[in-house]
Amino acid sequence: MIADDEAWAAVLARDRSYDGSFVTGVLSTGIYCRPSCSARHPRRANVRFFKDGGVAREAGLRPCLRCLPDDVSREERAVLMAIEAIKAAGQNLALADLAARCGYSPTHFQRVFARATGLSPAAYARALQKERMAEVLSGAERVTDAIYDAGFSGPSRFYAAAEERLGMTASAWANGGHGVTIRWAVVPTSLGEMLVAATDRGVCRLSFNEDAAALRARFPNATLEQGGEVFARLLAQVIAAVETPGDHSHIPIDVRGTAFQEAVWQALRAIPPGETRSYADIAAAVGKPGAVRAAGSANGANNVAVLIPCHRVIRSDGSLGGYAYGLEIKQRLLDKEREANRG
Repeated sequence: MIADDEAWAAVLARDRSYDGSFVTGVLSTGIYCRPSCSARHPRRANVRFFKDGGVAREAGLRPCLRCLPDDVSREERAVLMAIEAIKAAGQNLALADLAARCGYSPTHFQRVFARATGLSPAAYARALQKERMAEVLSGAERVTDAIYDAGFSGPSRFYAAAEERLGMTASAWANGGHGVTIRWAVVPTSLGEMLVAATDRGVCRLSFNEDAAALRARFPNATLEQGGEVFARLLAQVIAAVETPGDHSHIPIDVRGTAFQEAVWQALRAIPPGETRSYADIAAAVGKPGAVRAAGSANGANNVAVLIPCHRVIRSDGSLGGYAYGLEIKQRLLDKEREANRG
């Protein structure tokens, strides 16, 4: 079960991305609903959250006749059907064909699919293909085998995608980072010990209270080297980004993720220092207002703290929410930025 505060926020937002994650029991009426139910919101004191309808029924509640929480909606069936078709094909399918198969017009189905997943059908297919690429490469003896196993039509498309998404060559990824040099350092800051690591393309890891062992676990077969003249210049810029908040978008980063994750990270980098956004704001900024939960997951998948400022995202009620390195560091980062703005 998710936390009650998060569940209640989803109910207030009628967030469809939470449908299926829990049901809302209204003790005063004796019914339970989907998080997205369009009925008038109950008083918080009368609400209890349940894992699913079965548990709610055991507690003596009955399903809502408006949102039918125990039924799979037509839209959900259509999205599941499309996802299975995309997975079976191993590649993107024409939107018109997918929509016709599911009984919708192309424009309507695009909206239905994006509302449920946070991505268009084409973007979902691309993200799935990239994930398959990484999975296949990790166990493939030859990169050529992995190209076709991942669903690419040929080497040129594969290598273009690898350069775009992986941040290293395909052969290096297949060997767990073998042949890639990552330079790193752990330096003291006003926020505590900070780990900074970078490839030739840019910063690939920025974290607090981590050491070389943690870096090695993330890049087990890369060559790890401390220091270096070029790295020292980059490190100085990173330290300045932490100690003197401002616009540090010029610092190169080397990150990878799905299409949706990268869109979220770009939205995070667009938040001005000293300001905050909610998870719902970020979902709306990437054009997927119903994907609040997915936006939160993408926010948490960020490997480069501060430079991709996930600390600037808070809950809709104004509370800090979570942070990988602890709420104290998150609060201090926000305080530094606000003080810099006032100065």
